[in-house]
Amino acid sequence: MKSMFKVSLLAATVMLAAGCQKEEEPKADTQPATEQVQAEAGKAVNFKTEDDKAAYAIGVSFANYLNTSLDKPSEIGIHLNKDLVLQGIEHVFSGKPELSEEETRAALEGLDKRVADKMQKQSAEKAAKNKKAGDEFRAEFEKQDGVKKTDSGLLYQIITPADGEMPKETDTVQVHYKGTLIDGTQFDSSYDRGEPATFPLNRVIPGWTEGVQLMPVGSKFKFVIPPELAYGEQDTPTIPANSTLVFEVELLKIDNGDKAQDAGADSAKASQ
Repeated sequence: MKSMFKVSLLAATVMLAAGCQKEEEPKADTQPATEQVQAEAGKAVNFKTEDDKAAYAIGVSFANYLNTSLDKPSEIGIHLNKDLVLQGIEHVFSGKPELSEEETRAALEGLDKRVADKMQKQSAEKAAKNKKAGDEFRAEFEKQDGVKKTDSGLLYQIITPADGEMPKETDTVQVHYKGTLIDGTQFDSSYDRGEPATFPLNRVIPGWTEGVQLMPVGSKFKFVIPPELAYGEQDTPTIPANSTLVFEVELLKIDNGDKAQDAGADSAKASQ
């Protein structure tokens, strides 16, 4: 894991420039005309040259980056004192750092480990919570009228029945669908995109591969998919680890494209 907090000499330099340097007072009648901007506390910064402005801009950019990096650990309970960060920068520039290079490296590596351990612990707790909530949700859903359960644990309910052809695992299907978490949060919808989705049935999550094969063309099903048939412990911004997923799916058609056309042509030749 890369360190989030190793500050390069350049970063330290510009941080010092942006956050802790003494502002120089403009000298009356002795300075050329300069462009001014309002800095913190309303004090003006005088840019004598474009290089000065570029230097200041670099400082602002790095300060913003460093400020964000220092704030992030507070979200997981690690609080870093910004005043001490600035002291460290000042001490390096004065040639009197309180820590040796070895001590600095050890402190940063220790911080990385603490961050990684806390994040891993929080992720595990969140995943366990999601699994428990999903187990309870599926147990309640299974009690509803018309709900069936496959050997794998997939739950499904027929919303709109039909008598059309049922796809095989090797088929390509066209569907309309909406996907939500168990709390109703929507993470995907072909309806919202305004067009159906077409995909090979054997290239999606196992719950879809199994479930859509149970659907006649023209039908609409509701699927409740346990995490082991969905994305498991994979954690994403829209689908947390160990999530049970809920889908409403309409099977519009089996669309094997050129493959179906070729098969039809071969059949026609054989009958001649």
